[in-house]
Amino acid sequence: MLLGSLFVSEDAERVLLFLTARGEGYAKEISDYYQRSIFGIQKQLEKFDAGGVLISRKIGRTRLYRFNPRYPLLDELRILLKKAIQFLPEEEIKKLTIYRSRPRRKGKTL
Repeated sequence: MLLGSLFVSEDAERVLLFLTARGEGYAKEISDYYQRSIFGIQKQLEKFDAGGVLISRKIGRTRLYRFNPRYPLLDELRILLKKAIQFLPEEEIKKLTIYRSRPRRKGKTL
């Protein structure tokens, strides 16, 4: 991982990179994307939420997380994370940034 020496956990880095690329996300979505245990991802999301880096809201039974716009170091953190994303393999960048939030119309070609 690119920022592994800055963050205590690889899951912490993954959570922040995912949210930087997509804007918001929930624990199951992030754990499925990285094929990691949901427990570790939830733990990191809760840690960042408690620290004020992220904020969350419930939509039904799902807790959706995003960056806290009032976090004092948000701009600097985003610059660092966006720079880190640039050093990922091209395929990973495409996979991370291309996101469909709603289902595809039946019969529509890829």
